[in-house]
Amino acid sequence: MRITVVGATGMVGSRVVREALGRGHDVTAVFRGQRPAALPPAVIAARGDAMDVDQMKRLFTDADAIVGATRPAPGAENTVTATTHALLDAAAATGIRILLVGGSAPLLSPSGGSVLDDPRYVPPAVRDIAAASAAQLDVCRAHAADWVYLSPPALLEPGARTGRYRRGGTALVVAPDGTSRISAEDLAVAVLDEVERPGEERHFAVGY
Repeated sequence: MRITVVGATGMVGSRVVREALGRGHDVTAVFRGQRPAALPPAVIAARGDAMDVDQMKRLFTDADAIVGATRPAPGAENTVTATTHALLDAAAATGIRILLVGGSAPLLSPSGGSVLDDPRYVPPAVRDIAAASAAQLDVCRAHAADWVYLSPPALLEPGARTGRYRRGGTALVVAPDGTSRISAEDLAVAVLDEVERPGEERHFAVGY
């Protein structure tokens, strides 16, 4: 497959790129600024602004699938919805399915309420970006593009690639001890599994 990854140098995007290359896919890696030295030489590197719809349309034209893995800088959480809308506009214009790696805030917590309102999983320090991810899913739901929204668990950080994860629905995936986590490497496995074999759900969660 030809996969375009927007946000290809971030924690999630860089691992999606490596996972896709490891599975033999052709990858276009879209990033802002100068090409990072760590970007694999096998990718097609493309500088781009995710909010530039015309530019994104050009980068999406030859793709079989798009992965949006952008994340705002601290303090710029208010840009999430505009960026998401631009990516969806570009995907819709080209008729290509886009998988957006979002957040866990739109999910239901184990207590039955919203994860966004559960301090066990959304402490005050991350509430702004969590709220932005909830608004991000609202943008998707109102858009006509062919999208799928992947919610990671509460804790997402670099780690080992085990190749295992659990796929859930619209509730937070938690372990028996109540923790909710996954490595960025295994999240990338879940992303590529969905890209290769699309499920029926437009919004799903993963975790250990």
